[in-house]
Amino acid sequence: MKPTMARRTLINSLLSALIIGLGGAALTHAHAQSAAEPWPNKPIRLIVPFTPGGVTDTSGRVVAEFLGKRLGQQVVVDNKPGASGNIGTQLAATAAPDGYTLLLGFDGTLVINPHVFAKVPFDTLKDFLPVGKIGDAVLILVANPGVKANTLQDVLALSRREQGGLPYGTSGIGGTPHIAGELLKQRTGAQLTHVPYKGGGQAITDVIGGAIPLVYTAVAGAQAHVKSGKLKAIAVSSPVRTPALPEVPTFIEGGVADFAVSSWVGLLAPSRTPSAIVQRLNVELNAVLADPALKDRLAVLGIDPRPGSAEQFGEEIKRDLARYEGVVKAAGIRAE
Repeated sequence: MKPTMARRTLINSLLSALIIGLGGAALTHAHAQSAAEPWPNKPIRLIVPFTPGGVTDTSGRVVAEFLGKRLGQQVVVDNKPGASGNIGTQLAATAAPDGYTLLLGFDGTLVINPHVFAKVPFDTLKDFLPVGKIGDAVLILVANPGVKANTLQDVLALSRREQGGLPYGTSGIGGTPHIAGELLKQRTGAQLTHVPYKGGGQAITDVIGGAIPLVYTAVAGAQAHVKSGKLKAIAVSSPVRTPALPEVPTFIEGGVADFAVSSWVGLLAPSRTPSAIVQRLNVELNAVLADPALKDRLAVLGIDPRPGSAEQFGEEIKRDLARYEGVVKAAGIRAE
């Protein structure tokens, strides 16, 4: 007996509903499987907002190597330089918050640029979640060997006698060495004249050549020249002496109480990145920072590892944002 038209229509509708239901169930199952997949299951991009080769970039590459081994996925460094780090930092701020894009954060970009530039394309506190601090890049004040000053107090006294002040070079306007120099002026009344360069390397070259008497820079860029006698070390601005140059006194030892300015570097993730991923990253970062092999490689760069919680790193970022605002305003530092 042949089915009626109505029965055929009913059967076809039921079959269609069954197919759709099965398809939906399959999609739901696939989505559940995808959601349940462990993180990370593909390479992670680490945006470094500077050109390759500098201390910040090199420290990021070292950490990426060790972190990738811990996570079982490659951490790929992606250099996105420009606008004093603002371009790469913006790219990280607008990346998908899925744990597959991280930012190598630098104090100059995250806590100084917001005060130096009229407008920056990111909000340090709203657009990022701190993952953890990598360490402090110790800064050092060095002089041409011919400068008639061997201690910090000698330099301060000489600056007050020099017509127009004593020039000091840095890697550029608004960088941490520049801020440190301005803070030293504010704290001591020293007569120092800032000479900005487009990088610390050229500033060091000019001090060695005698074009300028002083340079404020990272220990990593100066230590080889200090050891060879091409530069005279005056003081480091870390709270304690650095293992990279243990014979060089601190600014505190030189008579400037509580003067400690280091250039920190750390990892951050776009805001709304799942907290479980941020916590996992913090645990793995602290593990690699405890690795003696990593410590040795960071020491060559003049970076002292500073493991800790994401919350501790976040509090330091907030403190430095407030701290440097006053220094920048008092010095009248502006950049286009």
